Amino acid sequence: MSASKRFKGYLSAARQWFFRTPERALDQAYDAALMIKAIEDEHFDGQPIAPRVKSHGDNVDAYFQAELRKCLSTARVRLAEFRASRLFINLSENAPTSMGRTGAVPPPEGWFAERSRDRPAIILEKLQFIDGVLDRYSSAKIMTVETRAAGKDDPASRSLVPVSTSIQLGADQSVSSYGVAPTQRDSASGQGDRNGGVSSKTSFLPRSILRTINRLRRELNPQAEAEVVQSFRSSKAKTIISFRFVLLIVLVPLLTQQIAKNFFVGPLVDQLRPPEEQVLFLNPQMEAEALEELKSYEESLRFSSLIAGLTKAPKLTDIQIEESLEEKAIEIAESFRTRSSSAIKNVFADLLSIASFVVVVMSSQREIAIVKSFMDDIVYGLSDSAKAFIIILFTDIFVGFHSPHGWEVILEGLSRHLGLPESHEFIFLFIATFPVILDTIFKYWIFRYLNRISPSAVATYRNMNE
Repeated sequence: MSASKRFKGYLSAARQWFFRTPERALDQAYDAALMIKAIEDEHFDGQPIAPRVKSHGDNVDAYFQAELRKCLSTARVRLAEFRASRLFINLSENAPTSMGRTGAVPPPEGWFAERSRDRPAIILEKLQFIDGVLDRYSSAKIMTVETRAAGKDDPASRSLVPVSTSIQLGADQSVSSYGVAPTQRDSASGQGDRNGGVSSKTSFLPRSILRTINRLRRELNPQAEAEVVQSFRSSKAKTIISFRFVLLIVLVPLLTQQIAKNFFVGPLVDQLRPPEEQVLFLNPQMEAEALEELKSYEESLRFSSLIAGLTKAPKLTDIQIEESLEEKAIEIAESFRTRSSSAIKNVFADLLSIASFVVVVMSSQREIAIVKSFMDDIVYGLSDSAKAFIIILFTDIFVGFHSPHGWEVILEGLSRHLGLPESHEFIFLFIATFPVILDTIFKYWIFRYLNRISPSAVATYRNMNE
């Protein structure tokens, strides 16, 4: 066989392999879904693969979880490959290539047309089967351990971090419908247990006796161990999600601001405004600051020249002083030109940073509800003295006697960051109004909500604040 024929054969094989990419990727995803379905039917009675109470050992569960992760990863990657290749290749137009092979038996007449007609239905059937299998392992539909052990299929308990429709916090408070199911509140805060037992109802028996009865009932429950394990897993998942979201809303705006300023906004501003066209001072206050710095340097030079005789050092002449002043003026000018340009870049970079923060918040409503529930659990878990300490700490920082100095530093730093003049009138007006508004909000919150949720914490706060 000549080299040209071999090259044509390789080219034909590569062409066939390329055009069969969608079908090959779909078949591999379908095989992975079939593998998951086979494990479910054989070892889990048709239920999703998950650790089950008193069903398998730890090693067996670990093996099934590893197989599940491998099959899910294969199915998702191959589905992505299928979707991407479909943008360039029409699967329904890929005719079989067995006719082109030497010695191949030709199929019956009309076989190609019949297979072309059946292929869309086969593709749709495979995709529906794959979606059905993968949908059972989405984060919102993972069965809880206690529901599996009881043989139930409650749609409301299919998440590792259970989502409740409303989480009652007080007489008229509730978390949004995407909140995480709360853990048990501390008894000192006057809250009933999370399952809404008899202790949350009005009764002629003391609440302490009812809570003790509820505790004994839960401990004697055959599913108590499964409930404790599921409660721990739910709390762990909620903690991880909360910390990850807090880091996300902090790091994403900061990284967006730095990346945009250094790689997008900065070069664009430098290109549109060459260094020779850039203004030295964005406001008169910057010019006065530069002049003050130059005067201070000149006074330092003249003072050094006057005391040169005492140290037996050569005195500076007027020409040397003028040359030093000229060099210092050029250095100060370059410094303020860079500062002015940086302030302009900060404005646009900060706008992009705020936009990224808004996008993260708008696309993470469920995570926000989980964070709110996580913070509620932390607050309710604190003692009354700890609650009072945190309230006093925050009120003293933001609305206390020394808070105006902190607000002044913050506003002056923000003005320099954006290249705005430091208006002392605006700063004094802000300090005279905003902390007062915050103080009013704090007092209203303590009177309206905290007094209902934890009266003992309010009493402790008043005693500590006196």
